[in-house]
Amino acid sequence: MYKKRFAALATASAVSLALMTTGCSQQEEKATSTAVQAEAPAKQASEVTAENPFFKPWNTPFGAPPFGEIKTEHFLPAFDKAMAIHLEEVEAIANADSVPNFKNTIEQLELSGADLTRVALVFFNLTGTESNDEMQALQREISPKLTRHSSKITLNEALFKRVKAVYETRNDSNLNAEQIRLVERLYNESVRSGANLSGEDKKRYAEINERISSLTTEFGQNMLNDSRNFKLVLEESDLAGMSQSMIDAAAASAKAQGLEGKYLITLQRSSVEPFLQFSERRDLREQAFNGWALRGDNDNEYDNKANVEEIVKLRSERAKLLGYKHHSDYVLSNTMASSPEAAMDLLMKVWKPAVAQAQVEREWILEQMKADGADHELAAWDWRFYAEKVRKAKFDLDQGEIAQYFELNNMIEAKFYVAKQLFGLTFTERTDIPVYNDVVRVWEVKDANGNSIGLFFGDYYARSTKRSGAWMSAFRSQQKLAGDVKPLIINNMNLNQPAEGQPTLMSYSDAVTLFHEFGHALHGLLSNVTYPTLAGTSVSRDWVEFPAQFYEHYIAQPVMLKQFARHYETNEPMPEALLERIKAAATFNQGFATVEYTASALVDMAYHKMTEVDKIDVRAFEDKILGDYGKPEEIIMRHRSTHFGHIFAGGYDSAYYAYMWSEILDSDGFNAFVEAGNIFDKETSQKLYNFVFSTGDTLNYEEAYKAFRGRAPSTDALLINKGFKK
Repeated sequence: MYKKRFAALATASAVSLALMTTGCSQQEEKATSTAVQAEAPAKQASEVTAENPFFKPWNTPFGAPPFGEIKTEHFLPAFDKAMAIHLEEVEAIANADSVPNFKNTIEQLELSGADLTRVALVFFNLTGTESNDEMQALQREISPKLTRHSSKITLNEALFKRVKAVYETRNDSNLNAEQIRLVERLYNESVRSGANLSGEDKKRYAEINERISSLTTEFGQNMLNDSRNFKLVLEESDLAGMSQSMIDAAAASAKAQGLEGKYLITLQRSSVEPFLQFSERRDLREQAFNGWALRGDNDNEYDNKANVEEIVKLRSERAKLLGYKHHSDYVLSNTMASSPEAAMDLLMKVWKPAVAQAQVEREWILEQMKADGADHELAAWDWRFYAEKVRKAKFDLDQGEIAQYFELNNMIEAKFYVAKQLFGLTFTERTDIPVYNDVVRVWEVKDANGNSIGLFFGDYYARSTKRSGAWMSAFRSQQKLAGDVKPLIINNMNLNQPAEGQPTLMSYSDAVTLFHEFGHALHGLLSNVTYPTLAGTSVSRDWVEFPAQFYEHYIAQPVMLKQFARHYETNEPMPEALLERIKAAATFNQGFATVEYTASALVDMAYHKMTEVDKIDVRAFEDKILGDYGKPEEIIMRHRSTHFGHIFAGGYDSAYYAYMWSEILDSDGFNAFVEAGNIFDKETSQKLYNFVFSTGDTLNYEEAYKAFRGRAPSTDALLINKGFKK
């Protein structure tokens, strides 16, 4: 998942989302910002002193945030002052006594709100990684204020009148292609943000946005807090089936929480999924699975069912105010897919063969259970456990064995190696850059000519203050309008932190996620545009995942595995026989994985295609939708509604399908290198840079893909890669 830069006149409720989700892994999130404002009472604004680090020069390398100086108490006064400054800037633009043109209106909007962006990027990054009661309370206070202030800008009639005037004369004003693209985007986002509304409709639109902002903030905090509530404490006698690295990680987790001599399984994916795969204790697997599945659905203070219902209702009402049939119609009218029908068509093309393959996999599992003498029915908490046994039996492949060859430092070196081969980039670790947690590492990134292009931060370990998942975000995005502004990009993951002195071993899936998020990071680092609204990952949902998913392909290449998949103790490369077994098993369990994902996407679409929203029973809604589609009973949604942060706290509402859409692009796109006979082919790499990684939102996506690939994408590669088509 990625984050997008705050963009002028963008939908304000996404400010907090811009630093969340999908992520990714998949993190992120809708473009937002310079339009993000909040009320700034004069008293609070006057209390901001020269000691507040947000209003002092950051005399750090690359102007990185001076985390050692920033305290929680600095944020609220900094927000208030920054918002007041920003509002003054916008009012000056809106009320200027001049004929509106690109320079005095659009460029000035792009330059406005710099102080606010600076504060917000630091704050919302930290709420995802260093959350505590004080930060959560502050986030609940700030989010609706930001939304109210955003509404003051997006619904400012004088400002919109000037933007509209520039829009209407854009083709006769000697603007270049990037400038025209920017004008069109800002105008369209203004309209989509209610600029054409009037009277009570405009007032109601602002009220809806403010309420949604509060609800999505609460939803995300509930996810984190309910996950932290769960602790599966194990004794020595409970460890059957777990590898030594899993045991060591569980012991380290327990020790960190004062449970010396115990072993702890948490709901971080890197903890709970391996436990579900390998633990021989079925009763404990059931406890872990139910904890995972019921996050936000425990009828406690962190329950999210009411939040889901209200968010869906408000989104539906807002879409109708703007003249759309439903929320999905509103969202997808601004994407590559262009319509809910196109997105659903793609999902169903994949769903049917995925369900069929999952049924085949189910039969394999039942055969394995029979061979093992299991006297129970197959349940959801059994699938991963028996799938591993089937994998072992069919391919002589043990995930525990594979993990011994995927050590974090080697994988970091591997992803940097690919960036050097494709784009000529080099990465030099810096220890003089301030960080917010001692586990964070920072690298200076240089291009092929030795010029610095930015900083890359890596925050790889899980902790109780950090939300789950993996995502890309930024402390600063690239632009040229305000000078040669270098990006400060960060990747977050949630690997188990090993005991001191022990290596960080990863599953193959974790290694793929590492590459995925780094693909997003490169999309931010390689951005080479003038205007901040168009920079980096500030693009459509179903285009933004393309670079990240494309990058995943490299970790699966034999030449990469031979070079970087080395045994953590002996440093010996992965044996050829193991490489062949991994290749043979490449599509194993893809039915399960694809049903998991697509089930979530189908429920997302179902929520947001509703035209009349009354009472929603979340559990019954999920069961009805997926029952009608014939979902296998033993496979649940990858993200159940009550912890589906992508769509209820992360900006992927009615857009979770985008991962699948982008998978068409990445599968077909990687084949360009295969057809060239070299996975690092220089000519193809240059096209990839020119039309994908460097361009931000300056090009039409379909045209950009064709310029890179030479033709439109084909779905054949996607189905073949999943093993659904020969």
